[in-house]
Amino acid sequence: MHTCVKSLFENLWQNYLTVTPSARQVHQLLGSSQKDDVINDHIALRTFNLPKVSLDKLAAHFLALGYTECGEYHFEAKKLYAKHFEHADTSLPKVFISELLLDKCSASLRETITALVAQIPDDAVTADNFLYSGTHWQIDSATYAALLAESEYAAWTAAWGYRANHFTVNVNDLQKFTSLEQVNEALKSAGFLLNTSGGEIKGTPEVYLEQSSTLADIVPVQFSDGEAQIPSCFYEFARRYTLPNGKLYTGFVAASADKIFESTNAR
Repeated sequence: MHTCVKSLFENLWQNYLTVTPSARQVHQLLGSSQKDDVINDHIALRTFNLPKVSLDKLAAHFLALGYTECGEYHFEAKKLYAKHFEHADTSLPKVFISELLLDKCSASLRETITALVAQIPDDAVTADNFLYSGTHWQIDSATYAALLAESEYAAWTAAWGYRANHFTVNVNDLQKFTSLEQVNEALKSAGFLLNTSGGEIKGTPEVYLEQSSTLADIVPVQFSDGEAQIPSCFYEFARRYTLPNGKLYTGFVAASADKIFESTNAR
């Protein structure tokens, strides 16, 4: 496992850029020329609730670097369970990790995913690079399509493997923008497509968090029977509000996160 938290996030970021070319454009669009104000609020990772690669196995990489568990979330319709983690150094990004509950899925999906995960060497899961190691298997386009018909989450993870599903701009720290509405308008004017599931902005000041996101880039992926263009990763934008106790809200809102997942939906 990594011993340097900043090195881990830098590797996650560089890996994310390889399949999310629009991320550099987002930085150029939102950033200030005076200072580096495009700050990462959080990243998200996806996995399955199999013992070898469970949420807790991914979380161990962050716990070893000083992160602590801070909240749990249930997504019944999508058959997902998630936790988020924070570091005592509040300048470090928060981490949101979810897992697909295979016992709630069809037998065919369970068998497919179990067979893929079985191909991961046991020692790979604790290796420095596991969280940005991509896939440890090959699937064909028909397998991807079958997974997609039941669970977009399963299909995405089978196609892209272990990597940051998204990074998130901390809107509070931007110099050029003061609201999520302004950020969204700038993105749309620049030609970005936004996730409109549940509205362009998910959440409200009343729940202390507003979120929006681009739709995932469409990029080539190599299946065992040829290349295909599918959704990869996306960029999220978060505006946090102050709690009655005077502290900034650092958690997540399940109803909003549920819609953010749909940023990687096929279109």
